[in-house]
Amino acid sequence: MDVAIRTADEGDRELVVQLLDGAFQDDPVSGWVFPDQAQRRVTHPKLMAAFLDIVLAEGRVDLTEDGLACALWLSVPADAHPEDAEQDDGAAQLREAVEPDNERVELIGRLTAGIHPAGRAHEYLWLIAVAPDAQGRGLGTALVRQVLDRCDREGVAAYLEASNARSRKLYERLGFDLLDRPLDLPDGPRMWPMWREPQQGR
Repeated sequence: MDVAIRTADEGDRELVVQLLDGAFQDDPVSGWVFPDQAQRRVTHPKLMAAFLDIVLAEGRVDLTEDGLACALWLSVPADAHPEDAEQDDGAAQLREAVEPDNERVELIGRLTAGIHPAGRAHEYLWLIAVAPDAQGRGLGTALVRQVLDRCDREGVAAYLEASNARSRKLYERLGFDLLDRPLDLPDGPRMWPMWREPQQGR
């Protein structure tokens, strides 16, 4: 599938927040972070906006030209130590900015940081979103494949956390494997940390 993709910037912020919010409102992890559905409708976009601002500042956001899908990527160097986030107050600041009374906003950041692999440079797919009425067309696959093809050429690994069983199967088809063991959120759903070695001959 030939999909036109460009790099998003600050001018795309509202569009990308809407994409992320629409794609993840009913995701199991989002439902765990914000159990009350009415409150989730109000607060969830704030969390997506906070994530997006981090990636706009430190990474790259790929956006299909039609505005129907986006992917948020961070390039993680070999000497990065994501687990050091436990010592950082970034997760606490995120909670304060999004919903101060909701400890799960902070906890999800600390738990995912705690399982993030260290010691090897890799591309980290933080979030990928496709508008609900455009899902199943291959837009998400095209966004991921673009980066994976570059990873294969440059010999770089890739990492992500799948938040539901359906997306896990998609990532497995793209060459990702379960890394270590799943993360079971306290009284909540399961997440799958997944790693992909660069593939030869692509």
